[in-house]
This record gives sequence, C-alpha cells and structure tokens, in this order.
Amino acid sequence: MPKSSFPVAVITGAARGIGFACAVELAKKGFAVVLTDLPSVQLTHATEQICAMSVQALDLPGDVSDFAGARVSASRVVERWGRIDVLINNAGMSQPKTLLEISEAEWDRTLAVNLKGCFNWCKAVVPTMLEGGGGRIVNVSSVSANTGGAASAVSKFAYCASKAGILGMTRGLAKELAPKITVNAVCPGSIETDMTAHLIAQRRSLIEQSIPMGRLGTPEDVAVVVAFLATVQPNYITGEVIDVDGGQWVN
Repeated sequence: MPKSSFPVAVITGAARGIGFACAVELAKKGFAVVLTDLPSVQLTHATEQICAMSVQALDLPGDVSDFAGARVSASRVVERWGRIDVLINNAGMSQPKTLLEISEAEWDRTLAVNLKGCFNWCKAVVPTMLEGGGGRIVNVSSVSANTGGAASAVSKFAYCASKAGILGMTRGLAKELAPKITVNAVCPGSIETDMTAHLIAQRRSLIEQSIPMGRLGTPEDVAVVVAFLATVQPNYITGEVIDVDGGQWVN
C-alpha cells in the first residue's frame, strides 16, 4: 500500500508499564502506534486506550523471542501503513533466581526474551527503515546492566547479563546502521510498575532514601526520555545510553 503521511512506531511489551507509557507518549506526538505483547486482555485494552486518543493503533499479539513471528508482525505493519519509523524494544521479563537456583531452561528463556527479542525485532524492521530513508531504534535496558543489581532489585544475574547484552547491541548497531538509523538505549532504575510493585511495597522507604530525587520513578519518567530519543530534531545522538534513575546510580 502507499506510504502513510504520518510516522509509525512499534513498541514491544506495550500492554502495560513502561511500554504502554511509551505508546501514549508517541501517540501524543502524532504517531500511529503498534503495540506488541503476549496475547492478553491487557493488550487489547491498551490498544483501545490509544485509539481513544484519536490516533491509529494496531495490536499484534506475539512472543518477542519468536524470530519468525517478529518478521510476520513487521510485515503486517508495512502492509497497513507502508513504513516503520521507530522501534522501541521494551519487552522483557524478570528473573529473580540466583546462579544456584536457576535452571538452564530459565537462563535460556531470560536471554531469549530480553536480548534475542531485541535482535529479532531489529532484524525484522531495519530493512523497511533503510528503504524508507532512516529511522530510530530505542532499546530499554536497565541500570542493573552496569551495577549488577541491588539487594532490592527484582532480578538477579541472568537479567543483568541480558540487559548488559542490550547495551553492547545498541553500541554495535549504532555504528553499523549510521547514518540512516540511530540506535540508543535507556536504563531505568527503580521504576514502580506491576512487575516491581510487590518488592517495592516491602522496602519503599529504604529505596526512596537511596534516590537523590526522593521518589521512585514512574513509567512516564522513562517514556518521555524514550520519546525524546525517538523524535528529537535535529538529531546527532546515536550509540548513547541514558540512565533514568533519579540519580540513584550516579557515577
């Protein structure tokens, strides 16, 4: 079909939390928004909320670890709008088990979702971006990629390894895909989401005391930085990593 006149953004893990907040921010900026996540009522509801903002939205249920599935989903986006301008690799899973507790299958699943999922979607959308003249990729990592995680962290070493891999991928692709496509990453710190709520409730005061900004982060705090990297003009930023942690891990 002919290329649409408005930009198109794909957000993985968009049914809730940071992913949904990113979808809202980009919708506010006039993007058609594609929300991908595991099949759920939440994904359907999230898409309905974006449509209620008077922008076009499409939900594509699927598992980011599925290489062929990502390619099929990307092709559906191109069939509908003829373009993909922005990819937000946000989908991820926690992994609270230690080295002595984790199984090989659990390790493989963590890497498949958190790291391979980014590869799968980059591989699926980059040809379309290049054909269209360029694009933006923003990968959501974690401060745990650099710190190894804190005692209060939801996840342990396997999660940290997967998120550190995202940073290496970000820097490598930034050089490989320049100048047409920029690739950057954000590293959220202590962000209050459904995934972290139960642990935060147990030690909220302690965590807040460790953050210079004096509060936990919200999905919206991350989303505005993601949207900046996805839309800023003129753009001379690629291969960069921005911590969104309220100063908790200043170094």
